[in-house]
Amino acid sequence: MRRLGGRGLLLGLAAAAAAVVAARWMGWWSGRAGLRLFVPEELARYRGGPGDPGLYLALLGRVYDVSSGRRHYEPGAHYSGFAAFSEFIQAVLSPVLHSALRPSNIHRRDASRAFVTGDRSEAGLVDDVSDLSFSEALALQNWLAFYEKNYEFVGRVIGRFYGEDGLPTPELMQVEAMASRGAEVGRRALQEKQKFPPCNAEWSSSRGSRLWCSPDSGGVSRDWAGVPRKLYKPGAKEPHCVCVRTTGPPSDQTSGLPALTNRGDLDHPNLGEYPGCPPLAITCPFPL
Repeated sequence: MRRLGGRGLLLGLAAAAAAVVAARWMGWWSGRAGLRLFVPEELARYRGGPGDPGLYLALLGRVYDVSSGRRHYEPGAHYSGFAAFSEFIQAVLSPVLHSALRPSNIHRRDASRAFVTGDRSEAGLVDDVSDLSFSEALALQNWLAFYEKNYEFVGRVIGRFYGEDGLPTPELMQVEAMASRGAEVGRRALQEKQKFPPCNAEWSSSRGSRLWCSPDSGGVSRDWAGVPRKLYKPGAKEPHCVCVRTTGPPSDQTSGLPALTNRGDLDHPNLGEYPGCPPLAITCPFPL
């Protein structure tokens, strides 16, 4: 029986996820009856302090009521500086950025860029994200999905990402396009990982190094183990070890056509054997 987690299942999930992302973006962009529009000065009043009208946070120009997370965002809390002070703010940080980007460092300024780059210089504490990488834009989109799921949407901010009519600006459309490219890059990386899962590896001072393949090496569950090979990627300085299927038709063969070979992906042009390791060995030891 074929294991769950095979190429077809994961690629299908990736395609479904991409469709959901696209649908969400279309929903987030569309106009809504009675949509509230904020100017930055008005939004700055919603900091959750005594006498303030509420506790709001804005991300990519979309405003959320984060009152249910008051202990994180109210004045004096660790993330109080994230509430209602920026058009575009990344409020949930990775562990690395938790200590690097404290609210005291970015209070009352739009430091969107810093939350994905980690650049705390004056040049980095800005809201211009036009030159972020595809993966960084996708990460921002994922955080937007987090807020959409966990907090109440209350309106939009007029400025960099939404116009006075409440519709997206070209800059927001650029971020969406970059995120879509990021999703595509991720899909291709997942597809390659299913085709060429990473090897297991270990090293010891007494025995040297060892590379080997197993049905779950690289975190990819499958019904074959494969053999270690060097995978050369265009632009990469060094090859890395992957596990290669040794039987059946090549992965890139058109479905439904008769199998031309029964060597799996062994003949892929970007692969190379490890010197001193038998071609079909599952384990390649390299003693000191």
